[in-house]
Amino acid sequence: MSQLSHQAPWRCALQGVREAIPLLGGYIPVALSFGVVATQAGFSTWEATAISALVYAGASQFLFVGMIATGAPLWLVVAMTLLINVRHVVYGPNLAALLPRSRHWPWLMHGLTDQVFALALTRLPQLPEATRFSWFVGASLLAWGAWIVGTTVGATAGETLTARWPLLGEIMPFALPALFLTMVAPRFTDKRWAVAMGCTILAALCLNLVGWSNVAIPLAAACGALCFYTVTFETRRRTS
Repeated sequence: MSQLSHQAPWRCALQGVREAIPLLGGYIPVALSFGVVATQAGFSTWEATAISALVYAGASQFLFVGMIATGAPLWLVVAMTLLINVRHVVYGPNLAALLPRSRHWPWLMHGLTDQVFALALTRLPQLPEATRFSWFVGASLLAWGAWIVGTTVGATAGETLTARWPLLGEIMPFALPALFLTMVAPRFTDKRWAVAMGCTILAALCLNLVGWSNVAIPLAAACGALCFYTVTFETRRRTS
């Protein structure tokens, strides 16, 4: 048993915080962008902050404020938000196998995002089981807090910042895609993952080209998952 498993829970949580810090490079710029977009759509600073605190769903939040601003019916806004986030149905079972049972998990599911999932899926198997819960708490709380603070700053001062530095407004929306690329790129070294991700990218591109951009994320993810579980590569062994 490693020494880490004997550490206090708060130390393990701090380790999760430290290891999640690189995620902020993608979270904060996009949260700032959302704060700006929300205020431009007519939401107050407090409303924008509440959306980030309660919905906390990245792309779905942009869709949410856009549809509300254009007068879309509430049932359609809720349905589209849930549809985009249906990918979390895949995330949960994958992490459940790596985490201990706890009565607190229904509350902590709110902290599960794409980036936290990617980090946890890589890091949790390397940690002693006794430390995993605290690690996940620290990592997810840091990401959630940064998202809320970034939204608040963007809603209050985002327009001033982008007016003074116009290039900043062009760079911020690319921060989150760039973060995804850095996490996904290492997977292309595996043939099965490369084919699945290639299928996902192609499906998303085609759906956007035909005008189905609102459902491109969940449908493309479903195509990629189906490809991953149906395509296999046999390892050929050389015979002398």
